[in-house]
This record gives sequence, C-alpha cells and structure tokens, in this order.
Amino acid sequence: MIEEPTRSVESGRSAFKRRAWREAFDLFTAADDSAALSPDDLECLAEAAWWTGRLAACIAARERAYAAYVGARNPRRAAMVAIALAKDYFAKREPSVGTAWLSRAERLLQGEPECVERGYLIRTRGVVAFEGQRDFETALVLAEQALEIGTRFGDRDLMAMGLHDRGRVLVAKGRVAEGMTLIDEATVAAVSGELGPIATAIIYCNTITSCKDVADYRRASEWSEAARRWCERQAITGFPGMCRVYRATILRVSGAWSEAEQEARRACDELSEFNLGYAAESFYELGEIRLRMGDLPAAEEAFRQAHELGREPEPGLSLVRLAEGRVKAAATSIRRALAHESPDRLHRAQLLPAQVEIAIAIGDMQVGRVATEELENIARAYGSTALNARAAYARGAVQLAEGDTAAAERSLRRASNLWQEVDCPYEAAKARMLLAAVYRAEADEEGSVMEIQAAHATFERLGAILDSRGAAELLGETAADRQPAASGDRVARTFMFTDIVKSTNLVEAIGDEAWESLMQWHDQTLRTLFAHHGGEEIDHTGDGFCVAFRDPPSAVECAVTIQRTLADHRRKHGFSPQIRIGLHTAPASRRGQVYRGKGIHAAARIAAVAEGEQILASQETTTAAPTQFTTSPPRTVSLKGISEAVQVVTIEWR
Repeated sequence: MIEEPTRSVESGRSAFKRRAWREAFDLFTAADDSAALSPDDLECLAEAAWWTGRLAACIAARERAYAAYVGARNPRRAAMVAIALAKDYFAKREPSVGTAWLSRAERLLQGEPECVERGYLIRTRGVVAFEGQRDFETALVLAEQALEIGTRFGDRDLMAMGLHDRGRVLVAKGRVAEGMTLIDEATVAAVSGELGPIATAIIYCNTITSCKDVADYRRASEWSEAARRWCERQAITGFPGMCRVYRATILRVSGAWSEAEQEARRACDELSEFNLGYAAESFYELGEIRLRMGDLPAAEEAFRQAHELGREPEPGLSLVRLAEGRVKAAATSIRRALAHESPDRLHRAQLLPAQVEIAIAIGDMQVGRVATEELENIARAYGSTALNARAAYARGAVQLAEGDTAAAERSLRRASNLWQEVDCPYEAAKARMLLAAVYRAEADEEGSVMEIQAAHATFERLGAILDSRGAAELLGETAADRQPAASGDRVARTFMFTDIVKSTNLVEAIGDEAWESLMQWHDQTLRTLFAHHGGEEIDHTGDGFCVAFRDPPSAVECAVTIQRTLADHRRKHGFSPQIRIGLHTAPASRRGQVYRGKGIHAAARIAAVAEGEQILASQETTTAAPTQFTTSPPRTVSLKGISEAVQVVTIEWR
C-alpha cells in the first residue's frame, strides 16, 4: 500500500540521509505522484535519480527545483541547481545546453555578495576549461580561486575539489609529483568520509583518470579498489558504471582479461542512458580487451560503437586494421588521429606507439623515428614507469627494423624490465618477442627460442590467441612441424631470394675493404628484417639470401620493408646497394633446416629476372597474399631450367 504523501516524503528524506538511493527515489516519486514536492525535496529526488542511473528523471526534477527556487527568490540555491544541470547536460553530450545553464547560474549570482555558490560556479568553469578546452592555464587559475573560496567559507567539499582540480591540472602540465601529492591528499579526505557523496564520487573518478592518463597503473589500481569498495557501500548504480570503466582498464593491463571484459560490459549496460562520455569509453575499453584476445571482428564492432557515441576509436581501430593485414588503411587512420596539433601530450602518448608499429610494418622508418622521439620526450616530461616502457619498446622496435641489433637489445631489455616492474604481462611478452627477433638476427638461436617460449607461455595464460599462435609457429609447433621431418615430408612455404645487382662492378668501384664493410651492414640489416617478419634463413651465398616464410603476406611485407629500408638509407647517406628480390609460394620437402623442391629453384630464377630495386613475385604468391600493395599486370616469363612458363607481377613498394 502506498503511504500518505507526507509520510512518503518523510520516509524518503530518511532513506536519503541513509544514502539508500533506490528506496529514496521510489518514496519521493510516490509522494510526487500525489502532491507537489518542495524544491529541497525535488533536489533530493534528483540526486537519488542520479545515483541510480536515471539521468532523465534527475534532470526533470532539477529543472522543477530550479524553477521553484527562482519563484521563491532564492538565487543562490537556484544557481547551485543550474550548475548541477550544466553538468548533467555535459554528460549527455549537449554542451550548448550545459553552457547555457552555467550562464544562468552566473546571472543569478551577479547581484549576490561573495558566497560559496560562486566558488562552485568557478570550479565548474575550471573543469570545462580543463576537460573540454584543454586550457590548462585558465583551469589552474580557476581551481586556485575555487580552493580559496572553499577555504574562506569552510566548505570541505569545495576545498577538496579545488585542491584536487589543481593537482589534476599540474599533472597534465607535466608537474606530476607535485600534482599527484595534491590529488592523493584530496582523495584521502574522500576515503575517510569527510566529504559528501557527490564530492567523493567526483574525486574518486578523477583520481583514477589522472593516474590512467600518465600510465601510473599501480596508483590507479590502489585507488580503483578503494573506489570499488566505497561504491559497494553506497549501493549505487550510476557512479559504479563510471568506476567500472577504469577498473576494466586496470584489470586489462594487469592481465585479468576475462574479469576486465565483464566489468566493461557492465559499464556499457549501466551507462548507456546515463553518461554518454563514459559509455563511449566503456565500449572503447571493451574493444581493447577483444583486440588483445585476438577477436578482431568483435574488437572492431566495439570501437565503432565507441565512435558512434563520440569517442575517437584510436589507436584501437588502426591496430585492428594492422592485425588484419590492412597496413595502408592502418597508416592512414593513425595518421589522421595524430594530424590535429594538440597540447594534450598524454593523449598523443596513447597514439604514438601504434604509429611506430604501423610505420615499421609499412616500411616508413622516418615516421617511426619521429613518432618515437616525440614519445620519448613525453616520457621524460611525465616520468611514469609505463610511459618510459612504451618509449623504450618503440625505440627498440625502430632500432631492430634499422638493423642496429646491439642498441635494440638494450632498449628492449629495458622495456621488458619496466613492463614487468608495473605488472603489465602482455606488454612484457611483446617486448620478449622483439628480443627474440634481435637474437635470431644475431644468430643466437638458443636465446631467441628462450624468449619466444617465455612470451608464448604468457600469451597462452592470458588468452592472447593471435599472439600465442604466432609464437607457436616461430617455435615450430604447427602441425607440420611437430613430428620429425622425413625426406618426403612436404610443407608449404613462400621462398624469397635476394641478390645485389652488379656486385662485381661495385667491388671494383669501392675496393675490397669498403665492400667488406658494406656487406656486413647489408647482411645484418637484411637478417634483422627477416627475423622481424618471421623469415627462416635457408642459405647465404655471396651477396644473396634464400629465406623461407610460413605465409605469403609475411614474405611480401618483408620484401617491401627491405626495399624501403635501403631506399631510406640511400636518401640519408647517399648510397646503399641495389638489390632485386624474387618471391614464389610452393610446397617443398624439408629435413631439418634444409628445403628441396622445384619451387625453390623457381624463386631463385624469378629473382634473376628481376631488376635492381624490384620485387618480382609469382602470381600464385600475390593471389595467396592479398595486401595493400599495388601490383603490375601479370606477365609470362620463361625461367632457366624450368620447363613451364610462369606468370609474375611486380610489387610496387614506393
């Protein structure tokens, strides 16, 4: 039986004081159906609606409370409600409406003496400057003003939020230690129960955001756990959804992917009608989790949903395209995301590692180097362990692609150690895989295998399907390689032959000593690129290589990267040898590291037909490896020692 309106209101007020939000909402709603609520009770109804994830009901109650306060000539309370409505509309991604409500609050307070309500207005203006406009200087001034007004009037909530906002801005400006000290101080006040629930929620949420932005995952994890416990004590819905977004991030980073996905899914459900910004973030996080698990279609769908809600789907969407082999599309996408000059270096630090990875895959080492340098500068400015790990990994990847294996080993060892220090197992395993490529390029097969085995075990434990499969293939754990190979065993491979054009003339032109140095550089550079793309060196005779790849795309991408690396060296240093490359996909007999078959001879003959700086491939190879690279129309050639004519195409790599 529904209580009498007066009793429902009294019960609603009691439930509100106990922070029994659902009960308070139901009681105030029941009373409101029977009789008009006072503006104070409408505010309570609105706040209870907010805590239970009912944003539309919250806004409706606040708009009625605002009108009631204006009618009662209570401008200060009306201004406070207008400020709350501004935040609600910003959450709905309706900034014009939110700004209009702030203007109303400003007008209401114009004729009032200095008061704490003005401090809340100033604080909200500062948040808009910081979060919406990324105007750090204005935001810092406004945060300090809010703190001063809160201190003067003894308002603990405003004092804590002003102190906290000041810390957030300082962190974003690169004064991380100073800023984090202020953030921690304000958050301790929230933890200890000194503040009201709204102020506590704001501080918890923004603390975790700041930690995540600078990749301070350990601190983020500590505060996230404290926030989770606080949320559970409050029996609330709206705020936990926001909490879950960041908790999902922390769980993903620490390797608890199944639990992270559950949190992200719940956040998507809880926030879809409550806060579009956080809902978009939850869909993006879901995409990141699925990408690491190797579910590329599901990852792309989650990124697209994030995009529909207004969240840039990068770098996740570009990395999906890279994993699908759509390297050109990936390069275009990440370049577009970074094209707009932005003072937000922390946001760029999230995009730059993907640009480095994609640039290496496409063979654009200049872009890779520039992105790495910017990432290193950001890491130096903010100093967190994870940012330094990202920078070291990017530098190591570039050094490996350029053939500087000694430097790459140092960088990648540092990256691996730093990732382990902050308990990021997936990133540490990725660093191990690149270390394995370094060791393979240096002919240290035992060291390479040890790193791959360690990485493979981590990928298996995490559930990183694609990474695990790639590591297993490098370890020879595919079905074709599990049994000892007999002389008649057949395996499918794509064979590559490389050869320096007119090498005799070069020796005569530069002399034996210079030729020897050139060949050392050539051999190391190509071996590094073979290893990076999973190639298995079969033979090295004179100035050429024979290499086997497990699939055509890897061989094609390696060939393109070789030509682009040599061309880049030519532009910078004035000279590098011109080589020709032949590719052919065919079955062959394998015993240990020895391959035999007509297909290998065909690959060698295709290379012999090619010209300097050319990649010539059999049509069978490019048909089996649809890539982003343009090819010439097929032409028929006769190969020495091969009875049947072969159709070949030129792969355009420039």
